[in-house]
Amino acid sequence: MPDHAISDHPRVQAQLERLAKLAPGGDTLGLERISALLARLGHPERRLPPVFHVAGTNGKGSTCAFLRAAIEAEGLKAHVYTSPHLVRFNERVRLAGKLIEDEHLADLLAETLDAADGIAPTFFEATTAAAFLAFSREPADACILEVGLGGRLDATNVVPEPAVCGIAQLGLDHQAFLGNSIEAIAAEKAGIAKPGVPLVTLNYPTRVGERIGDAAAEAGAVWLPKGGTWDVTADQQKLLYRDEEGKLDLPLPRLHGAHQAMNAALAIAMLRHQGAVRVREPSLRAAMGWADWPARLQRLGPGPLHDLLPRGSELWLDGGHNPAAARAVADFLRGHVPAGRPFHMIVGLLENKDAAGVLKPFGGRVITVHPVPVPGHTHHSPAGLASAAREAGLSAVPALGVESALAWIARHADRAEPPIVLILGSLYLAGEVLRANGQVPS
Repeated sequence: MPDHAISDHPRVQAQLERLAKLAPGGDTLGLERISALLARLGHPERRLPPVFHVAGTNGKGSTCAFLRAAIEAEGLKAHVYTSPHLVRFNERVRLAGKLIEDEHLADLLAETLDAADGIAPTFFEATTAAAFLAFSREPADACILEVGLGGRLDATNVVPEPAVCGIAQLGLDHQAFLGNSIEAIAAEKAGIAKPGVPLVTLNYPTRVGERIGDAAAEAGAVWLPKGGTWDVTADQQKLLYRDEEGKLDLPLPRLHGAHQAMNAALAIAMLRHQGAVRVREPSLRAAMGWADWPARLQRLGPGPLHDLLPRGSELWLDGGHNPAAARAVADFLRGHVPAGRPFHMIVGLLENKDAAGVLKPFGGRVITVHPVPVPGHTHHSPAGLASAAREAGLSAVPALGVESALAWIARHADRAEPPIVLILGSLYLAGEVLRANGQVPS
């Protein structure tokens, strides 16, 4: 089933089964189907609160989390649309601050799918239309939209006049849809630019920045890259932001990893370069501690999986699945794992992901990799991942699944020096882990 969408609610499950019968996995990007479907639904995309539209290869979901935290800290309400979900499909649609309820979700999906007869939308297009329908009917102060794939031809890109657009970190991923070069991918992401609308971005290599600048100019957007009208630096204790309105001295985000400081800064810059939603400095400060985004360098608490390990062990989870995401995780762990501390990685990757690229950032360290399947999805075989790990200079012990890998680690652990374990490589695998450990996102 597309995006592993299942539900224990019978009415929602019935609609998810209808969704699964839509366009097959080799979806063709385009705005024709979503536009036709939204027209039949009365154009809900034209009746949204001020929209914050976020694209990027990595970090766009975290940026959305910081936006939401800041807006809610201001006492305002935000709709949020993100993908994919981790455990429950409902995670994709946050309605005025709360995950959408099952009955409401079932009704919206049914209404959308009934209207889609003859249009043949994709899974993502239908779910995007349902989210817009929900957002158009419930009052809120802002609407945060995460791009699903690319930008220019993504279903979310039908919103005519967002308040502000943003682009997070860029890297190689989804090349079959977006192109085989970082420049081509940048141009696709910058396709969310709109006339007269601020396009706030991070700073990129010259050729990548030129492609974004060209796309912004062609659209008539106002391009605001990091290092121009706004900038940020971060040390071990503070995030120092500045723009034409002044300087902000903020605490570092609670979310782990230096890359999260850049995602937080992008959210701040987006908020401060639009005029539709006012968010003051105290709310930006609060957002650094409030923002939560599961399965992104998340340290798991006690639960059935965590408790398989010896007392004193650490169990971490990250859904990163491309080389750029892996580098960010490796950078964090390089400073977190003490020299000599036993370190294991449980890795599951979808078949279309770059196994060598994901493993390379961890090379040169004493790490045991445990390749596992990704349940319900076409994935790299554990044996193939083991070969890639060994080529990266890592030892490898394939396992039948996460639980069996954790059991192996526990059997071979030194009780005097409990291990640190990272589960990496797939948001789908991350969802299975959260479910099994009893940490379902709320």
